[in-house]
Amino acid sequence: QVQLVESEGGLVQAGGSLRLSCAASGLTFSSYSMGWFRRASGKEREFVAGIKWSGASTLYVDSVQGRFAISRDNAKNTVYLQMNSLKAEDTAVYYCAARLFGTISRKPMEYNYWGQGTQVTVSS
Repeated sequence: QVQLVESEGGLVQAGGSLRLSCAASGLTFSSYSMGWFRRASGKEREFVAGIKWSGASTLYVDSVQGRFAISRDNAKNTVYLQMNSLKAEDTAVYYCAARLFGTISRKPMEYNYWGQGTQVTVSS
């Protein structure tokens, strides 16, 4: 069975940093483009960052451009989200997702598998 397991999030002060990881199993990891999404209280799930299956390209939502960085280690079947200069507006449940042989997509419906989500809270 396919599993995507996010690392524990946590409580971080505004301006601080946090790195999330997502470990995949039950799939050929290098065949999947990977994405990070988030859902803030009272809002719809939104795309945050994505990385192509080859690792050759990345994409970010404007609000995190320059602050967040997505990366992957195919040897470890893991995708990461490095979050710097965190703001209160970044508070949300963060989800890891996988899309088979696709381009990076901002659309949740185009991803095949999802993690359970991890809470990130940024205090101001």
